[in-house]
Amino acid sequence: MAKINVLPRQVAELIAAGEVVERPSSVIKELVENSIDAGSTTVTVEIQRGGVTYMRVTDNGCGIDRDEVKTAFLRHATSKLRTERDLFAIGTLGFRGEALAAVSSVARVEMLTATADSDVGTRYAISGGVEEAFGDAGCPKGTTIIVRDLFYNTPARMKFLKTDVAESNAVAQIIDRIALSHPEIAFKFIRDGKMTLNTAGDGKLSSAIYAVLGRDFHAGLIPAENYQDGVGVSGFVCKPVYCKPNRNGQYFFLNGRLVKSGTALAALEQAYKNSAMVGKFPYCVLNITVPFETVDVNVHPAKTEVRFTDEKRVFSAIYYAVKNALMQGDSRPEITVNNKSQRFQRMSVEQFRQTAINEPTATAKPQPAPKSAPITEPTPAPKAQTPSAQPERTFKTEITPPPEKPLSFADSGVDFFKNVINKPAEKPATIPENKPEPVKAPASTEPQEKPITEDIKYVGEVFGTYIVAQMGDALYLIDKHAAHERIIFEKLKSTVKPQTQALLASVAVSLSGDEHTAIIENLDLLEKQGFEVEDFGGGNVLVTAIPSVLADCDIKSVISEIAQSLADTGAVEVERLDDIYHIVACRSAVKAGNLSTAYDLSSLAKQILSSKDIMYCPHGRPVAMKLTKREIEKQFGRIQ
Repeated sequence: MAKINVLPRQVAELIAAGEVVERPSSVIKELVENSIDAGSTTVTVEIQRGGVTYMRVTDNGCGIDRDEVKTAFLRHATSKLRTERDLFAIGTLGFRGEALAAVSSVARVEMLTATADSDVGTRYAISGGVEEAFGDAGCPKGTTIIVRDLFYNTPARMKFLKTDVAESNAVAQIIDRIALSHPEIAFKFIRDGKMTLNTAGDGKLSSAIYAVLGRDFHAGLIPAENYQDGVGVSGFVCKPVYCKPNRNGQYFFLNGRLVKSGTALAALEQAYKNSAMVGKFPYCVLNITVPFETVDVNVHPAKTEVRFTDEKRVFSAIYYAVKNALMQGDSRPEITVNNKSQRFQRMSVEQFRQTAINEPTATAKPQPAPKSAPITEPTPAPKAQTPSAQPERTFKTEITPPPEKPLSFADSGVDFFKNVINKPAEKPATIPENKPEPVKAPASTEPQEKPITEDIKYVGEVFGTYIVAQMGDALYLIDKHAAHERIIFEKLKSTVKPQTQALLASVAVSLSGDEHTAIIENLDLLEKQGFEVEDFGGGNVLVTAIPSVLADCDIKSVISEIAQSLADTGAVEVERLDDIYHIVACRSAVKAGNLSTAYDLSSLAKQILSSKDIMYCPHGRPVAMKLTKREIEKQFGRIQ
């Protein structure tokens, strides 16, 4: 058996450095966090060649007293912890006391520091854990740390570093995230002599987001805020229409520290359910504040993973912050038209005529020049002919015969439109023009508020899919399938038990093992939604009744889709119910291309536009798009 030896101090420090210092971005993270803990209001970071050869972090914090400078470079030396009880209420970013010791053991480090009451600053230089210089220096209040030649004494670590560009990008990401978590601090980042980041430090999160993430990221955000049960949530989330195909834009900060939290991620995406498009993920910048004693940040050396004592309370606070933000701050997407091709916007009459002569329209066919004819006296008008002697017309009109029975929204089995307009159930297929209504005496002398539906005017339908409606100074295009689907979805959620329709002949559905098990385990859930299903053995189920809204649907495909969804969904009943609602609504809603009566389309448009809560279909697609009168007039050159 090998003899047990105590490792030399230098070897132990190199091992400890491997846990803290992985690459230049690790060094920058530790040093900038120390600057923040020192109470700085401005922090400047400069790197060269990805930080491998040169890193400098300058702050205007409290500085370090001269007699404590050397102590700061010892392992486990820190001003942020005193007793073991402090570990259970950590309010600083750094606390282990390993950063300076780890960095100085694998690089050449120089520190310049001065406190507010000191007449002269202090310079301290240390390389590979060995002191090289200590004395007076002229420097402003605060601390400047310069790191050169990272891993100069451990060449084996150098080969694991990436290119200078990749290392620089990693440092930039660290600075970006720290700048987002502390908008009250002005950050500057200088990369190979060029300043790439400069935040205002005005304490406004929106300013930091604009400086760090750019205008496009900032444009799609709405504010979110909530405080409940001791958990505070504030920041910004994106509108559902701006969701991304990945989760790269999600930033969660816990008590000013960037963290990875499955609880926060689940709460965010659950709040977007049925609003975000399938396959798209929301982005956000959210600050979460909790009592220090309710969270454990001492899970990983990088301090990015945390544990909560009460996960449910944190989940609820984030969920309702995001949900309320979407309900209050979201709006219908607007249609904008490219203005680059407005050729005739500022032409004079003569210029327009000349352009029209030189460039005839593509649809106009060239006509032969008329032959000259002698001027003759006008011939008398022919006598009237009898109807039987009238000449045959030379034009033809093709008329497509209407179907025997146009599809109506009411055919789906859910009468959503009777309460929209106070009219009899049976209506003609066309909407009459604006006819004056008989004048009735008001019930009281007080002014009555005008219903919002009176400002909504149905215009028509295009492509058999989109309803055109006008409300105020805006034109709306409404996807009739998405709109009808969302209405059914909300109706099913608000109904205790939908109407059930028994089948004349039971339908047998063959399922896979997992799908069959999922159906059998959720029979009571299906019964609440109007399905009557029983086990038929051999991986088959027998359907004897369905919700009335699915009367005209393919029952086998509906049950198969529900079975697959239940097999993939977790054990939370709310999620399983939403999935069933979603499938039923999608199957029973009117489809694009189906013929619909004008009355039903008008009723649907009024119900959608009069409700600000109906913004997206359960898949997350927009229900309506808005085109303003101003945008139209700009295209016609009426306004500039």
